[in-house]
Amino acid sequence: MTRTKLGRALGLLGIGDHAVQVYLALLDRAPAPLAAVGAAAGLKDAELDSAYTELVDAGLARAADETADAVAPVPPAAGLEVLARHRAAELEESRVAVGGAFESYRRNRLPGHDEQLVEVVAGEAIGPRMRLLWASAREQIRQLESPPYAPLTGATEDALATLARGVRQRVVYARESLEHPGHLRDSIEPCVAAGEEARVLPSVPVKLLIIDDAYALVSLSIREADAVHTMLVVQPCGLFSALVALFEQSWHSALPLPGGRPARTDGAGGTAGTSGPASADRRLLRLLAGGASDEVIARELGVSRRTLFRRLQVLMARLGAANRFQLALQAQRAGWL
Repeated sequence: MTRTKLGRALGLLGIGDHAVQVYLALLDRAPAPLAAVGAAAGLKDAELDSAYTELVDAGLARAADETADAVAPVPPAAGLEVLARHRAAELEESRVAVGGAFESYRRNRLPGHDEQLVEVVAGEAIGPRMRLLWASAREQIRQLESPPYAPLTGATEDALATLARGVRQRVVYARESLEHPGHLRDSIEPCVAAGEEARVLPSVPVKLLIIDDAYALVSLSIREADAVHTMLVVQPCGLFSALVALFEQSWHSALPLPGGRPARTDGAGGTAGTSGPASADRRLLRLLAGGASDEVIARELGVSRRTLFRRLQVLMARLGAANRFQLALQAQRAGWL
């Protein structure tokens, strides 16, 4: 790392400019008398003492063992951890202060100076804005999801990263989402396996994404063109509350989409010790439980309808099911979904 980058990194942790100069000189000359280190850093007397004291307090420097007046840097792990936590606390305090100031302004603004509670985002700006707001989630994400889909590179990776941070994610999928080519395999299943709570409805009333209690994103799609050209970004207001209520009503009306973290499987693809289904059959059962048609299921599995019917017969025989409804029910009870 160059000296410039190292100095910038120390500055981001809250180390002052003079202390950074002394630390860089320590790395070059220590163990050495403090006066010699100060001369190399271009500091002396009170400025040098203050900078060195700052490094000692931060756990980055101390007196060397060799002589009483020599100083040296120390392993920084513990000191950096304390600095990082302190800096994070300062940033959080700043975030709360700025947010509180804005809320105070919003509550006390004059009616004629109302800020834009509903913003229109269009075209190529939609993707970057969605990713930015998604990354800002701290507690939960709520979503009503259906085609058409805007091209958004990295959307699944963003969702998995958010789940890994411990953000709760609840999604109500329209049946069309399960039937959209490759979407179940490439987007839905990885997120469900990572902890997403997913449910399904025959259709959803609107494409909606709610980030914490801060933003609601409403997609204005053109179904006839299979495209998304405009998105509304709604801040807390009466409309925002209505959108939250719409999501919660849809969530309670929807059926759970089976999934969750998959059980450990053996080399043949079945669940070890439970004779569970192969991954393709598990996808078949999810599509079946979601209400997908035979044509869609066959397409998603890449098989003919005859092969699909044969697989269904085998699964029904394994679970003792007399029809498809019983098959889905028995698969759920057996932990296959």
